Amino acid sequence: MLGPVILAASRSDRMRRLVTAAPGTKQVVDRFIPGETVDDVLPIIRSLTDQGLELTMDVVGEDITTPEQAEAARDAYLELIAHLKELELGPKVEMSVKLSMFGQDLENGVEISRANVRPVVEAASEIGTTVTLDAEDHTTIDKMLATHAWLREDFPQTGCVLQAMLFRTEEDARRLAGNGSRVRIVKGAYKEPAEVAHQSKAEIDKAYVRILKILMNGNGYPMIGSHDPRMISIGQELARRAGRKMEEYEIQMLFGIRGDESLRLAAEGHRMRVYTAYGTDWYGYFMRRLAEKPSNLRFFLRSMVSKG
Repeated sequence: MLGPVILAASRSDRMRRLVTAAPGTKQVVDRFIPGETVDDVLPIIRSLTDQGLELTMDVVGEDITTPEQAEAARDAYLELIAHLKELELGPKVEMSVKLSMFGQDLENGVEISRANVRPVVEAASEIGTTVTLDAEDHTTIDKMLATHAWLREDFPQTGCVLQAMLFRTEEDARRLAGNGSRVRIVKGAYKEPAEVAHQSKAEIDKAYVRILKILMNGNGYPMIGSHDPRMISIGQELARRAGRKMEEYEIQMLFGIRGDESLRLAAEGHRMRVYTAYGTDWYGYFMRRLAEKPSNLRFFLRSMVSKG
């Protein structure tokens, strides 16, 4: 019940001010977002890759209101890629991007976002890695998938994210699974209306399994985005039944959540990728993490009380 309330708060300027000013916020933010700059996160990248993990990096901040902000977002990713090139870590670290951060919601936003995201995809390709387009709320999915198809004309390794909670996703998965693309399936972290999305956890879980089955039986590269042990186990079994080897799919978890399990899976030989976010505009990302799991919210509230 609290999830939708928290997601609504993620769009509130008043709640943004209250949360960012709360005494215990930084302690919890640091759990999910290990830094604000490239220099902050480079030691994290080195540490995780040294432990056998792969990463997908997200520069947080989707609330873009000007073309200049969108260009700054592009430049932040290009700076990250330049550092990865110096460290020779390209093959182990990909990028996750939200097209809203590249200006998709501005006037002429599709053109602006494509002009900004393409240099990032090109630079990523040059260092042996790729980019995954994150899913946002349901009103943006058609634009994201159209840009995904456009990028794949020249960079077929470009990935995208599908959300199990949306009714449309099974059909999207069928089309993408036959297309050879990289697809991350997640349950969904946005407040969506009942007309377009499953509302109960049970129905979302069922949809997640159906979509996983489509992806595992397809010709693409499935990415299981989940911390749910049951979903991960089902994904592994579906991969086995589909005849997939461990390197023919991967599991993804968020930085700060089930870190020990990520290391265990990697030690078993699974491709294990950690979604790692950084940056100063962390509020929207942080609130979605609180909404996804009640224990995250309890941890935040305890921190506020202990620091108050």
